[in-house]
Amino acid sequence: MGGAAAMGEVAMIVRNYRKTRAAPVVKEPGVTVRWLVNEMSDAPNFAMRLYEIEPGATTSTCIHYWEHEVFVLSGEGIVAGGEGETPLAQGDVVYVPPGEHPQFVNWGDKVLRFLMVLPMPQCPCL
Repeated sequence: MGGAAAMGEVAMIVRNYRKTRAAPVVKEPGVTVRWLVNEMSDAPNFAMRLYEIEPGATTSTCIHYWEHEVFVLSGEGIVAGGEGETPLAQGDVVYVPPGEHPQFVNWGDKVLRFLMVLPMPQCPCL
């Protein structure tokens, strides 16, 4: 019996994502991020963010020195990087290798929503 909490470690956290504040991303009008899991959750290794990009909005480019993964929840758009532009839609997965500088663009008429998972420390871009 007894899980991690019984051994004096951090307990599992379960909450609805809507209870996490959607913060506007500096210098990116129409883009918000919800920090779902990070050091404030006592997560030691990975962070999870939920991005919401309004139609016509785009993220800026930011180089990362570690990998990160993206899962598209809804909407349509593109991801631009060193290899050009690739269309994105619900259910798509993106692996961003270290040293890449991706940019996400919403070209649809609905919000583009995706999860991003990355190792700690978190990207200083925001």
